[in-house]
Amino acid sequence: MAEPAQRVVVIGAGGEMCRVAVERLAQAPGNLELVLTDLRTEPLEALARKLPAGRATVQRLDLFDDDALRALVDGASLVLLGAGPYIRTSGPVIEACLAARVPYLDFDDDVESTEHALTVDQKAKAAGIPIYVGCGASPGMSNVMAVDAAGDLDTVDMIDLCWLVGDERPNVGRAVLEHLLHISAGDCVTWEDGHRVVHETFVETGRVPILAGQPDVLLYETAHPEPVTLPRRYPDAQRIRCVGGLDPAPLNGLARGMGLAAQQGRMTAAEAVDFIEDIVKGGLGSGTGWRNAFRGMTAQVRRKDSTAGELAKFVATSAVKYVYPYRGGLLARVYGTKDGKPAVSTRRTAMSTGRAFNNMGGVTGTATAAFAVLALEEAGTRAGAFAPEDWADPASFYRALEKVGVPRHEIVETVH
Repeated sequence: MAEPAQRVVVIGAGGEMCRVAVERLAQAPGNLELVLTDLRTEPLEALARKLPAGRATVQRLDLFDDDALRALVDGASLVLLGAGPYIRTSGPVIEACLAARVPYLDFDDDVESTEHALTVDQKAKAAGIPIYVGCGASPGMSNVMAVDAAGDLDTVDMIDLCWLVGDERPNVGRAVLEHLLHISAGDCVTWEDGHRVVHETFVETGRVPILAGQPDVLLYETAHPEPVTLPRRYPDAQRIRCVGGLDPAPLNGLARGMGLAAQQGRMTAAEAVDFIEDIVKGGLGSGTGWRNAFRGMTAQVRRKDSTAGELAKFVATSAVKYVYPYRGGLLARVYGTKDGKPAVSTRRTAMSTGRAFNNMGGVTGTATAAFAVLALEEAGTRAGAFAPEDWADPASFYRALEKVGVPRHEIVETVH
């Protein structure tokens, strides 16, 4: 007898990360029917043609049209939301899934919308469905790696969740730039001295061995959801933080300069994103934008976060549209005790190696596909609202990554 089809509705399937999730999910075993939706269907038609015949259908959707949204999700096995910003989009889709009693999954990386999604826990339990949030790279795979590393220890005292994104010019979407602007200036909710505190994002730093065989990389504390959700599992930890950054290093100063310009009113947020998008895609930018960008980059040199030579090289090479060789990755490092002695356990994956984790969209979309596979495999086993560490067993998640096409040796390594 044929296996019953599992209908997966993908909202925002045309986004750069969500497209990868669709392509990877289409490789998974099982009888999946993918319904690809977005405001514009032309990119979806091209995407559907790349997938195995009969695997996907295409439908236009305005997710703020309540009637159309509820009709679409009714009867689905899983709804995957890839359309941002999540602070606007996740609420309507979660409500539609609760009404239709359909499981929900997203790769939200903002604190505010993540916390809001987790408040529907009791509603999800009453509806008998799971609401899975933050199922991407960071958060998502980083959370699972932290749980994996913590499993080596008897106690957990500190957790560092780390990400590095390399030079992806010109293939950077506007939603990514909006998120970067958001996390490069302003409040950063984190876990310190065993309780929730607020720092200034992109100020606190740490050096980590995120690139195999290379010197430790300076990363900045960032406003990500992991330090908000992981303390629920490790409430006795003294510190849980997320640190991240960009390569080459002067890009961190550029991002910080633009974030502060928007925060302090020297530019609007839209103007700051417009400037970054323009120069990323090879444009000249604006005088106001460059003044604020240089303000951030020179401040970085004064703090000795990078050198004047690195800045000069970056400016000179960018003028001729040079793109740096990609360097990026994820790392989770857990400090605690083992057999009564201080111990450290670390997991690392290199985004710049292999076929899947060679850019931000690749690792995020691939991880999301693996979380979706795991959610479908475990359908009917839980109800409530969950962050990745609440439900995704590391060994099961790594097997799901293999099912969406990632060779086992390219997934994660233990760092000694």
